[in-house]
Amino acid sequence: MKVKQFVYLGIVGVIYLLNTQPVKADSKEQSVKVNDSNTVEIRQKSLFFKRIAEDTISQQNEIRLPHSNPPYTNVKDWLLAQENQQNQVIQVTGVKLSPTAKGLEVVLETPVSAPLPATTKSEGNTISVTISNARLRLPSGDTFRSDNPTTGITAVTVTNLDANSVLLTVTGEAGLPSAELFDSDTGLIFAFTTASATKPETPADKPSAESEPPIELLVTGEQEGRYKVPTASTATKVELPLRDIPQSIQVVPRQVIEDRRVVRFNDLTDNVSGVRPISGYGGISSAGFYIRGFSQGNENFRNGFRDFGFLSPRSVANVERVEFLKGPGSVLYGGGTFGLGGVVNTVTKKPLSEPRYGADITIGSYDFYRPTIDLTGPLTSDRSLLYRLNVAYQNAGSFRDFNENEIFFVAPALTWQISNRTKLSLEAEYQRDEFVSDFGFPYEPESLRLPKNRFLGIPGFNDGKVDGTTITYNLEHSFSDNWRLRQGFNATLAEGDFQTVFYGSLQDDRRSLDRFPTKSHEEQENYTLQNELSGKFNTGSLRHNFLIGVELARYRFSFDFVDAPIDPIDIFNPSYDAVIGEFVPRSSRKYGSDNIGIYFQDLIEILPNLKLLAGGRFDINDSSRINRRTNTTDNEQTDSDFSPRIGLVYQPAKDTSLYFSWSNSFNPQFFGRSRTDEQFQPETAEQFEVGVKQEFFDNRLSTNLAFYQLTRQNVLTADPVDPRFSIQTGEQRSRGIELDITGEILSGWKVIATYAHTDASVTEDRVIPVGDRLIDAPRNSASLWTTYQIQQGNLQGLGFGAGLYYVGDRQAQLPNTIELPSFVRADAAIFYQRNNFRTGINFKNIFSAKIYETGGNGLVPGAPFTVQGTASIEF
Repeated sequence: MKVKQFVYLGIVGVIYLLNTQPVKADSKEQSVKVNDSNTVEIRQKSLFFKRIAEDTISQQNEIRLPHSNPPYTNVKDWLLAQENQQNQVIQVTGVKLSPTAKGLEVVLETPVSAPLPATTKSEGNTISVTISNARLRLPSGDTFRSDNPTTGITAVTVTNLDANSVLLTVTGEAGLPSAELFDSDTGLIFAFTTASATKPETPADKPSAESEPPIELLVTGEQEGRYKVPTASTATKVELPLRDIPQSIQVVPRQVIEDRRVVRFNDLTDNVSGVRPISGYGGISSAGFYIRGFSQGNENFRNGFRDFGFLSPRSVANVERVEFLKGPGSVLYGGGTFGLGGVVNTVTKKPLSEPRYGADITIGSYDFYRPTIDLTGPLTSDRSLLYRLNVAYQNAGSFRDFNENEIFFVAPALTWQISNRTKLSLEAEYQRDEFVSDFGFPYEPESLRLPKNRFLGIPGFNDGKVDGTTITYNLEHSFSDNWRLRQGFNATLAEGDFQTVFYGSLQDDRRSLDRFPTKSHEEQENYTLQNELSGKFNTGSLRHNFLIGVELARYRFSFDFVDAPIDPIDIFNPSYDAVIGEFVPRSSRKYGSDNIGIYFQDLIEILPNLKLLAGGRFDINDSSRINRRTNTTDNEQTDSDFSPRIGLVYQPAKDTSLYFSWSNSFNPQFFGRSRTDEQFQPETAEQFEVGVKQEFFDNRLSTNLAFYQLTRQNVLTADPVDPRFSIQTGEQRSRGIELDITGEILSGWKVIATYAHTDASVTEDRVIPVGDRLIDAPRNSASLWTTYQIQQGNLQGLGFGAGLYYVGDRQAQLPNTIELPSFVRADAAIFYQRNNFRTGINFKNIFSAKIYETGGNGLVPGAPFTVQGTASIEF
């Protein structure tokens, strides 16, 4: 079938779904309760929804209720949309305070009965509530204040935040008050309970819910100060609770990045079970990962768009969270190495409606300097246009001889709320990396005896420079509260100039290393256009969360290489006086791929505690390889495949999910090449996974225990004769157990911990011995990072962090010729946070454990003991 026919088929399908009549819900009454841990409880009686919800929101929050898109700030806003009411500014004509047995009741009187959206925020002992579509009009003026209105409350203020919103603040004496919001015909009623009167509710204290099942309450936006993130979108392309996803997914939030002071993407693997880092190409700050023993190269995702990281340097400065989906992901993302072992999706920081300005600077060992700036807020008085700007600069030396790097990064973003149902988001990123191009050590056992700082390149010659630019837009329109259309476009452009030294083999004396000085110019272009329609509807007693999409993608990568001869270097006693010979052209090629994918997915709620996830994607991939020196086409091929997935989730209790999933995927092999220019067959993968997701400590701590078997065929690996080329090794299999733990044990005590047992090996091959273990796949690995911050008293704000990371012995290449030893790395941190200021010191690899990263063109040693100090301010 031709590509045009598939486009026509996708358009017809969209038109058909647009004529589907969604089921509407009828809600009648509600109340919102905000307690001292920023927990929201929504109780709502209706003809369709009869549930109770409990979840955590941050200082900046959005709430997504079932059958509602886009997200609204609270239930009242959702009800407003359900009744198709137009936004209008409601006057608050009176403020009444009434002391109660537990605290204080605040009534905001309005002349008409109308829903008013409310957003909560807390800082110290003060809770703030922003009421949208309202304006304070009191007989005495536009400001209300009352000092010490009752025991435990020191101040209440009500003011106009702007022309369309009112700000209510209540300050507690002994701590942060809790609040409960009620709607009435005369206005809004807030019942504040003082900290001294607050006590944990017993089952008898809790209001009766008439045995109604719970509403699903999803929280989006920034999850400040938290390790546990309740929702993710990578696995399903729609924001869903992790407990409803029948696949293992680990989310590393911004707070972990800040507490650990992570500056390289690859360091995030410490906090995800079954994942190991791949070294960047010659020192590029790109991200690459082994997931469950299989390489996904440098192919990742950025806000749901394919992001080839081979020449796309990435900063963590604008990262809100990183989601690691383990196992095949072709069902939604198409063919690629990421579709075989797993998908890593970065979610960037978004513009916020409240002004916020932050800056920090990190100074560390080896002349490390890194300042950053983060600015966000509204550009218009009605807050329909928001902005965000992240800027970072890094200048650093290295523990490696003759190494240094300089990085500049800027990322502006805009969000335009065109109407109540239409939103446009624009984002851009630019990063320049200048560095010493260094591939570390050769894949030889003797390399493990070398000091970490040993440089085997050519001082003054090894040099790299990469420029990367990304532009993204997303246009979202909600036809109703149940149906949404999204169109997104992403363009990633990068080019790099490298002067580097590739390694050959050690000579017979086992100390003289053959080298190949190389100059190259490399470019990549990556374009993606996505069109998705998502909706919620019922068929009888079944509830559907449906998604259909069409994706068009184009990728181009080109390079020119020239080589020169040079004398070997003694790796144990190096001399850097060798003279480079004359450079001659080696190769000049251009790879290209055009892909169209049509995908669908349906999350079906068979029962409130039984959910079925089913979907699939059909891809057609046209690829080519052109010899630029002769201007001839070396290879053209067309690959197509269907990638299905099915999963089942059973929830015997509100805090327990049992799941099973099966998935298939494929990866066209248009990029790699053999020494004899043979055409490669597509890789395929199949995975079975069962697991349990369990919540502890009133949903503050979440765990995911998974058992899986993942099999890949036609796998590409480095050619043992010449590592610059690849071979297909047949079949490889990985199976194991993984455990991820994330959350808060007690107030102020956060933890993220992992364990993985991985049995990953070659199961069929004509070149590599069957039974050889896969690259950088330790049988056992575990990690723990935990922080505790003192919550009260004279030392309030003082915190401590500690981390332990164990990685068992593993193989550096296929066939297995060099084993990397196991290691235990220890980290620590001490920090102090008060109001809007934070300072801290991080100690990394305290005992200088010997660590190596693989996956590039050499063994790259990890840094020894390192100290970093950081100071940050936010206002």
